[in-house]
Amino acid sequence: MANIWVYIDQFKGAALAASWEALGAAKKLAGELGGGTVTALVFGQSVAGAAAEAFTYGADAATVCDDATLADFRVRPYAALVVKLYREAAVKPDVILGPATARGRDALGMAAVLLKTSAMADGTAVAVKDGAVQVTHPAYAGRLLSTLESKAKPQVITLRPRAFARPEPVAGASGPAANATPALTEDEIHTKVIGYAIDEGKVSLADAKIIVSGGRGVGGPDGFAPVRELAQTLGAAVGASRAAVDAGWIPYAFQVGQTGRTVSPDLYVAAGISGAIQHQAGMRTAKTIVAINKDAEAPIFKLARYGIVGDLFKILPALNAEFKKRLGK
Repeated sequence: MANIWVYIDQFKGAALAASWEALGAAKKLAGELGGGTVTALVFGQSVAGAAAEAFTYGADAATVCDDATLADFRVRPYAALVVKLYREAAVKPDVILGPATARGRDALGMAAVLLKTSAMADGTAVAVKDGAVQVTHPAYAGRLLSTLESKAKPQVITLRPRAFARPEPVAGASGPAANATPALTEDEIHTKVIGYAIDEGKVSLADAKIIVSGGRGVGGPDGFAPVRELAQTLGAAVGASRAAVDAGWIPYAFQVGQTGRTVSPDLYVAAGISGAIQHQAGMRTAKTIVAINKDAEAPIFKLARYGIVGDLFKILPALNAEFKKRLGK
């Protein structure tokens, strides 16, 4: 038997879908390890709803810290709380797991350092072999898959968003919830959050099921117009290659790749993107890749399931028109 803790990443009280994916993976691991309790760690302010929701996605128990000092994510108080709970626990977890979101990576990475244990990051698969948890991790810009295993306890693991299936919620599920107190007072926290800048109405790259990306081939800032139009029709997020970002055609927040966002959508449309290995590192785990490029020898075609050799400024509008017709828009 093995007890597993799952860090639930939330923003303003709303849990991210990647948290439920991590919870589903934890339940699977617990079963393979012979059973045990899967406990959701829910930190923040006004997070009772997220804690209750965790039970519907399979948590056996929850530890909740609802406090004003945790209203905004700051890595030090969050990581310190994970460490405090671990050190005070009568039955300690064998595994502490969470989503590899920006907050999840920060909190669990620092917690691993403070606990002087290992951290296995950005896993795309988990399994149990000979009683030990093994994590599959993309290496060398995604060209190879490495298998990680740690003898240190607790094993701290973060999982790539959308690499795991989200379990079906069970309405009305509930369980025991323990209340915890913060590890640090406000006076002991040296950073303050002064505000947020949010793109309202835009689809998040991290959560998107569909992404339409543009690269050097769009030719300039105005060249992203057909990319955005197709994304809007499909309810998709807009992405970009590093070349387009470096040219100043689109902000860095849209960059997909080794030095940008790592994404795993159901559908990734790459328009005017050659497919350098650095870009592939950020999107090669997409379930279906469609490439549109004038160059028939572009590396992206080796990765794509479907390829169209041609002018993106003709192909994207044609696709957009057809999708609008089929979707009744």
